[in-house]
Amino acid sequence: MILVTGANGFVGSRLCHELADREVEVRALVRRAGTAPDRDGVTEVVGEFDDPDAAPGFVDGVDAVVTTVAPMGADQETQHRVSVDGTTMLAAVARDAGVGRLVHVSTCAVYDRDPEQGDVDETSAYVDDDGGAYAVTKRDADLELAELDGITRVLVRPPAIMGPGPTSVWNTLRPARLEEDPSSLAPNPDQTFAWVHVDDLARFLADVATGVATPGPADGDVTAVNVAAPDATWRDYLEPVATALGVEPTWSDEPAWTGRIIAERARSWGWTPTVTLEQAIRELVDDLDDR
Repeated sequence: MILVTGANGFVGSRLCHELADREVEVRALVRRAGTAPDRDGVTEVVGEFDDPDAAPGFVDGVDAVVTTVAPMGADQETQHRVSVDGTTMLAAVARDAGVGRLVHVSTCAVYDRDPEQGDVDETSAYVDDDGGAYAVTKRDADLELAELDGITRVLVRPPAIMGPGPTSVWNTLRPARLEEDPSSLAPNPDQTFAWVHVDDLARFLADVATGVATPGPADGDVTAVNVAAPDATWRDYLEPVATALGVEPTWSDEPAWTGRIIAERARSWGWTPTVTLEQAIRELVDDLDDR
């Protein structure tokens, strides 16, 4: 039995489907009734994942917890309360209940990727406090989880997550913003666009949560794992999207990060991305054309 928080979200819902396809029982935690994936083997549970009174019931009898909740766009205080305080509270409750494994969806945004920074792996420096609310609160959640012993913790760090969905940042929200204001996105065209497809990410999360990933994390330890497809550039992403929307992309000549996200640890655990950038872009453009 796997508990998935944010089970109606972009990543959480895909993970529920992936686990159900494997005939794994899923406890799908959502805030609104009737929003969890409607699948055999997926049991909806309604509540606030950061409610300390309800948390023991959420984790009772589960073998692993996967946390996917992140209130992007909220103010920093809210993001800290949910992403840092809520996640670490749930992890501690899971540990005390005898749950063996916590898989936390973090982000590669926790890393310092200033223009002078080279390739980034799991040992790279973290972003400073001025790195933005999302990156800073994800960083702080990772740091808090690293201090929580007694449970195996895996901090999964994807970069930009591509794939269709109404809440998909890169397939839906950013294209909508770009269509409304083409100058709202003005990157250096040679800046690295680090990405992964949501289906490949869900597959890795399922592998780790169910213990399929080999050799996988050491019992009782905390392990950070980058999960990224081969890097591209912002030109590779923005040009086809802008063309599909019928707008002209805006470019900057400001210095930009051009390194790579190193994901060798995930690959050493048996994971290989299956969706190419060409496929991901084609999927995105087809959805824009079908609107």
